[in-house]
Amino acid sequence: MKTIEGLYLITDHNRDGQLKARVKAALKGGARIVQYRDKTRPAMEQVADAAELRELCHKHGALFLVNDDADLAKACDADGVHLGQEDGTIAEARKCLGHGRIIGISTRTAEEAIKAEMQGADYVAIGSIFPTGSKQDAVVVGLESLAKVRRAVTIPVVAIGGIDANGADAALNAGANAVAVISAIMEDDSPEIAAREIALLFNRRKPYPRGRVLTVAGSDSGGGAGIQADIKTITLLGGYASSAITALTAQNTQGVSAIHPVPAEFVGEQIRAVLTDIGTDTLKTGMLHCAEIVALVASAIRRHSLMAVVDPVMIAKGGASLLQPEAVEILKIELLPETYLLTPNLPEAAALADMPVENEGDMERAARKLREMGARNVLIKGGHLPGEAVDLLLTGKGLHRLPADRVDSRNTHGTGCTFSAAIAALLAGGLPLTTAVEQAKRFVSEAITTAPNLGSGHGPLNHWQGAKAIS
Repeated sequence: MKTIEGLYLITDHNRDGQLKARVKAALKGGARIVQYRDKTRPAMEQVADAAELRELCHKHGALFLVNDDADLAKACDADGVHLGQEDGTIAEARKCLGHGRIIGISTRTAEEAIKAEMQGADYVAIGSIFPTGSKQDAVVVGLESLAKVRRAVTIPVVAIGGIDANGADAALNAGANAVAVISAIMEDDSPEIAAREIALLFNRRKPYPRGRVLTVAGSDSGGGAGIQADIKTITLLGGYASSAITALTAQNTQGVSAIHPVPAEFVGEQIRAVLTDIGTDTLKTGMLHCAEIVALVASAIRRHSLMAVVDPVMIAKGGASLLQPEAVEILKIELLPETYLLTPNLPEAAALADMPVENEGDMERAARKLREMGARNVLIKGGHLPGEAVDLLLTGKGLHRLPADRVDSRNTHGTGCTFSAAIAALLAGGLPLTTAVEQAKRFVSEAITTAPNLGSGHGPLNHWQGAKAIS
């Protein structure tokens, strides 16, 4: 019998006939259990829907459960049933389904959970952990009750109720084996990305290296930025790095002296080679150089529904252009709508949003405009402003202000590459977005502070010490 662990999706009503499509997207995003729930449709239609969803789940290696009704679970050959406290006993469900099926039950207290385990439940659900609009009579029990239940029983524990990515993070920290989600996935414009965002949180429980990151960027012969900085960062943060190189550069701390582009077709071959074998949890972009490469990267992200951290590298610190002018429009039209997190500095934000960005108010307005243009989340880096180093992160949940003391140093080569690579690695390793950004910012600040002072121009960072600061 497969265990209950990972992202646990509970379906909502068959809105606009999109139930199967949304469940399929969530499965592609990483859902490991699907619970079919429908309180309104006729019994025969429920059997037909459930049978289709069961086949879909099994195709993706996921478990399929039915809500409340053991008879329906038997009729559609489900993997099991989830019972409420008023939906019959565990013994009755076992008699109906036999000993090869999974039976879970909702609980609110450790005492109810202990009783359920003694009666033969395969798992217990505890909730509502947070306030929820999907169940009108839900009683909020909170994370403390979840932790008590985890300590009280040996069977898997599912956290349920009002859970989104941040709530899932808290539930996992409290000991949940699985997190049950409804609206945060089923009502999202991109259920696959919403599912992936939560499913990746479970990577924190894997052995190192945990989380795969594919970086698509240029090579820096000086080792301070580009592919070299990305691979150092990802590896030091415990992830597995793969790469697709878009251009070779001859550069050092004084600047870029030559650029040798890689043909777009070969960049595509590198990406395909990685994705069709090793795969990746997140994709990070840096120097994409030309419109053809921007377009093919956007296509790969769209085709594989990847969580992409896009660092829109346009100009090197020494002033060399790293993105052809015609590629900027393709980035806006094709890549932005596929972007999970966009990480421009002030000049890049100004160019993409087509507006001046000269203070924090401008940063917020630009971030909102870039979200409207398609980026799911936007992090605008305020390193070019005087005073403290303030970054602004805009998500669907609101605006986060991330201040830090400014480090007066010439050794800032590769800060943008390193920052975005750190975020991608931390996301792939199981952190939620806001936490990943906060920790990546600490990484970069420490890496600048302890930089080895190499070369006579803009020196590289100390990636080793940056990683130690957040380990």
